[in-house]
Amino acid sequence: MYVLLLTLHSWFRWAVLAGLLLALGRAGRGWLGQRPFRPLDNTLRHSAATLAQVQLMLGYALYFSSPLVASFRQSARLATSDARFFGLLHVLLMTLAVVVLTIGSALAKRRATDAARFRTMTLWFAAALLIMLAAIPWPFSPLANRPLFRF
Repeated sequence: MYVLLLTLHSWFRWAVLAGLLLALGRAGRGWLGQRPFRPLDNTLRHSAATLAQVQLMLGYALYFSSPLVASFRQSARLATSDARFFGLLHVLLMTLAVVVLTIGSALAKRRATDAARFRTMTLWFAAALLIMLAAIPWPFSPLANRPLFRF
């Protein structure tokens, strides 16, 4: 079960990032280009938030089944840097990112004008993306590094 969750979580992140980048790109162009907020924009807003929430649930399931995180929970002071990263930093930052994304999505949905919808999406989604990018265990990360794709 652990290996399946790890693989799903690793691969699904690309769907989350792609959805978020697509929604952010449309929002930025809509805001700067004074475009109308179309049904596709609304679908991308909702889809980006939903993908991130599904990924967070996969991450929570992985968190509670991971032997690395279990070692962190037993003794945080004696844990390796990888265990500290995944046991604390990764889960907190990703939760924060999804909360920011969800709030931004909800606020954008309720804005009265198209420009306000696009502006709200752009600012909140960009903040969520920056938090996510900081919390991903990239292969070059000094905190914890993992491959771009797990097999």
